[in-house]
Amino acid sequence: MDKKRIPLELLLLFSVFVIATCGLIYELVAGALASYLLGDSVKQFSFIIGVYLFSMGVGSYFAKYIKGNLIDKFVEIEILVGIVGGISSVVLFILFNTLAHFEAVLYLFVFFTGCLVGVEIPLLMNILKDRIQFKDLVSNVFAFDYIGALLASILFPLVLIPNLGIVKTPLFFGLINISIAIFLCFYLKKELSKPVSLKIKAITAFIFLIVLFIFSDRILSYSEEKIIRRKCCLYKKFTLPKNRSNEE
Repeated sequence: MDKKRIPLELLLLFSVFVIATCGLIYELVAGALASYLLGDSVKQFSFIIGVYLFSMGVGSYFAKYIKGNLIDKFVEIEILVGIVGGISSVVLFILFNTLAHFEAVLYLFVFFTGCLVGVEIPLLMNILKDRIQFKDLVSNVFAFDYIGALLASILFPLVLIPNLGIVKTPLFFGLINISIAIFLCFYLKKELSKPVSLKIKAITAFIFLIVLFIFSDRILSYSEEKIIRRKCCLYKKFTLPKNRSNEE
């Protein structure tokens, strides 16, 4: 156990870095997507940042009520974050043309993702509190958290959106989240209360996101065609009567 103690600490601190990076990417994707579909980028980014930070606070508050094997819970939440954050763009693109209250679903995704991310940091701190001194624990966790956020903010506009696009980017980071969960399932199997169940959940989620990643271009093309048709229909609806009245 002593030999595994230091690697476990480093692994969980690296998980903080991944959580921060992926969490901010999901937030940036939601803001960019809302700006693209709804317009008014200042309003959309302001609201999404506010809702995301608020939901992280809600998640952090409720983290204290999580009981049982905390590493099990952390792996389960990591899987959920990967799925919810990963599929966000795909689902929102598909629903944009079919829901009257699209913004409610958008902010529900942002809120749920923020809650899950907000739960993870206090959960990790509870796991590590008996392994690292409190002053080192707090400084290390927040250092990795802020470094991950900085990396995400640089990669998003310069690398991710130009190369992966707005649909594949969250799917890619969802796969990263779930990859961490899979690694923890195998690396810490002796410390998990239900390792087999968690392995099945994590691997199934990984395969699901891989399939979506492969077909994401088709889904995006289909959704964008519907968006263009809708805009054309709205344009004709509001311009044709005016043109007719002018001709008369």
